[in-house]
Amino acid sequence: MVHLKNRLVILIFFLLTGCSSIPKDTANSCSIFNERYLWYKHTKKVEKKWGTPIYIQLAIIKMESDFDWLAKPARQKIFKIIPFKRPSSSFGYSQAVKGTWEQYKIETGNRLAIRLRFKDSVDFIGWYTNKTETILKISKKDAFKQYIAYHEGWGNFKNYKKNKKVIDLAKKVKKQSNIYKKQLLKCKKNLNKNKYIIF
Repeated sequence: MVHLKNRLVILIFFLLTGCSSIPKDTANSCSIFNERYLWYKHTKKVEKKWGTPIYIQLAIIKMESDFDWLAKPARQKIFKIIPFKRPSSSFGYSQAVKGTWEQYKIETGNRLAIRLRFKDSVDFIGWYTNKTETILKISKKDAFKQYIAYHEGWGNFKNYKKNKKVIDLAKKVKKQSNIYKKQLLKCKKNLNKNKYIIF
């Protein structure tokens, strides 16, 4: 029985890692989806479900983890040498923290969601940006302000003008989302031709 459990764990690990390597060109949406077509299906489903554009989903992930499914914040260091604890519980594609991830699972009923799965990560981003629109009245197409709310949290959003670092990050997200948007205009037609591929 123990050997069977070990084999199942190994099988699940290889299934996840086989689908979760980082795309070769994370700055190009067409390249990403040509490598990971199912990711296009997932982001398209999120756009339909939550109203969050595909290009904004991708831009947030690009900034947060650069599509590294195992991404974590760097450890703090004592005396600049000794590794210490991480500054937050952020993890996975979306860099969602544990508390907000649990809130997402409860509110959506997606109890089996895990942060290292792309499908769940983009759905989390859709859920989060949708709540941002409801709470802060920020359009889901406003990459700049949506990212600030994503990074700072709904409660801290009002103080963002004092935070130059987060403003600079949000500008990069806005710029990248515009790049992704233009790229998708060139390849979306071909991507939609593969609509019969199941997931």
